[in-house]
Amino acid sequence: MSHLLTVTTFLPLVGLVVLVVGGRALKDDAARGVALVVTLATFVLSLAIIGRFDAAQPGFQLVERANWVESIGLSYYVGIDGISIWMVLLTTFLFPVAVLASWRVEKDVRMYMGAMLLLETAVVGSFVALDLLLFFIFFEAILVPMYLLIGGWGGERRIYAAVKFFLFTMAGSAFLLLATLFLYSKSGAALGGGNTFSLPQLVQVAGTLPVATARWLFLGFFIAFAVKVPVFPLHTWLPDAHTEAPTAGSVLLAGVLLKVGTYGLIRFNLALFPDAAKYFATFVSVLAVIGIIYGAVCALIQTDIKRLVAYSSVSHLGFVVLGIFAFTQQGVTGGVLQMVNHGLATGALFLLVGMVYERTHTRDLGQMGGLASVMPWLTGAFLFAVFASVGLPGLNSFVGEFLIIIGTFAVSHWFGSVAALAVILAAIYLLWSYQRMAYGPVHDEHRNVPDVSLREVVVLAPVLALLLVFGVYPKLLTDRIDPATTAVIRHVAPEGQTTDVGKGLPFKVTTASEGGG
Repeated sequence: MSHLLTVTTFLPLVGLVVLVVGGRALKDDAARGVALVVTLATFVLSLAIIGRFDAAQPGFQLVERANWVESIGLSYYVGIDGISIWMVLLTTFLFPVAVLASWRVEKDVRMYMGAMLLLETAVVGSFVALDLLLFFIFFEAILVPMYLLIGGWGGERRIYAAVKFFLFTMAGSAFLLLATLFLYSKSGAALGGGNTFSLPQLVQVAGTLPVATARWLFLGFFIAFAVKVPVFPLHTWLPDAHTEAPTAGSVLLAGVLLKVGTYGLIRFNLALFPDAAKYFATFVSVLAVIGIIYGAVCALIQTDIKRLVAYSSVSHLGFVVLGIFAFTQQGVTGGVLQMVNHGLATGALFLLVGMVYERTHTRDLGQMGGLASVMPWLTGAFLFAVFASVGLPGLNSFVGEFLIIIGTFAVSHWFGSVAALAVILAAIYLLWSYQRMAYGPVHDEHRNVPDVSLREVVVLAPVLALLLVFGVYPKLLTDRIDPATTAVIRHVAPEGQTTDVGKGLPFKVTTASEGGG
């Protein structure tokens, strides 16, 4: 139990080793079974993390540290706080769901499941790493298995989508590496000792840098994470990747991979460069608002339902970025809460889109219609996920979006109003798409399609249940999130400190004590 984070992070690699050692002698069903058992075991272990986590403490817990490459100051340094704990739980929850959703994959099953297990370790590692170079290793490791999943098991344009995903993310990572190495080069002199990649120590180093240098480094980190989120206008890889990825790939991409970007903004951009974050807050908020509206408008005109859900992710993650850079308690807590909510709601939508496609062999809304009469349970589950995604009160997304809007409204009526408008647009494009899919005349080729199967019930039930539980009782999440986000706000905008954020625009920063709660 003293190495709980390490075991949780690397347990999926044990399953990968089994798949590799088993080789071609390992049958497809056995490969599926190994992946399912290992991902379920990882999820159970992650539940033990919740049991050992002190909700009242804002700092890092369950910390493990060991020298790795002592000559260059690289250490194995991991820990969690009230923000990263939910990212870990979301990841370990969605991976067994994704494995079950992939049960009917027939092509190279062993390699497919191996890529999934490698991806889980890389994502969990990204959320627990407190050494910048260690984080970068995990961050880059995400690219390989996701590239393989899209390029190997995706749709007709899978190679184009996989290469585009890889190039965009790799280009962003170059800025992250350069900024990290610059901080590392300054750490020895600033700390009066050897150079280090340790995040808490580099926070001190960043505080000694000239203002202009800190701002350039902020942009280096921001570009890397903005590509991953993605923030407008660095989003163009996402619709292609989502559209061409297999169902499980889309679920994991929306559910956890994009959250590495928003998590990075909180963990590194705000922690290392608080003054630069305030300086660029209006710039980032403008990009977030553009992304919110742009994603909603693009979703409105899509006929491919999977592409529609992909553009909805651009819009919804714009909400998260907007809440983070409001620097209010409601905004930042709402942003973290919405990271979890989006992963569940949009993950459910991609699962359901995949199930509908398996039956109809089309994602074109013009080729659908009347499906509610032939598969009422499946379309009913789809409607439930749509309601959650549009923010219906009582379901999970409402709480996060509401906190973001009021947290943003406290500092800018303009930005808060535009964000509220996007909620209406989300209801329009999602409900309209559901109407075209579920109602109207049934196409002859769809009259005898089967309704939801037992395996699909097992896949969907826990996800849909959480959409309701977190909507009715969000305190389960916020009790642990609040202390961590309060610490973030106090670090960026200490009480009584004024800033010139939003100079020339209708934007005023409010500290947690003034307007953020």
